[in-house]
Amino acid sequence: MTVSSPQIQPTQVIELSPSYAIPAVLVLAAIPLLLVQVWVSAVVALFGLFLMVQAATIRLRFTETDLDVYRSNERIRRFPYREWLNWEIFWQPVPILFYFREVKSIHFLPVLFDASTLRACLEQRCPKA
Repeated sequence: MTVSSPQIQPTQVIELSPSYAIPAVLVLAAIPLLLVQVWVSAVVALFGLFLMVQAATIRLRFTETDLDVYRSNERIRRFPYREWLNWEIFWQPVPILFYFREVKSIHFLPVLFDASTLRACLEQRCPKA
């Protein structure tokens, strides 16, 4: 179920909608970089295209107890909320990086999905201490 509103029920499974804002900005930023350095422009454009493919194929699903990461309908990773120590969404009002820390590891993800629903799910299912 894809939800665009922050009105979320605690037992609802929420799949975040993709957002192509960051990849599009990177690809567009590569165009004027052609005038400065061709290889820098190529690296930025390729990174933007890579993120675009990730936004199209990776999905985050918030369940009642876990954050699940899916690639093309196959779950590739599960992060139980009970193991989370902290989370943060960096650079408001334009969120570009999602950070969360578990007991054993730290994770950084580019915000390739609806940031308002992400924040609403995090605040409800894994509130900060």
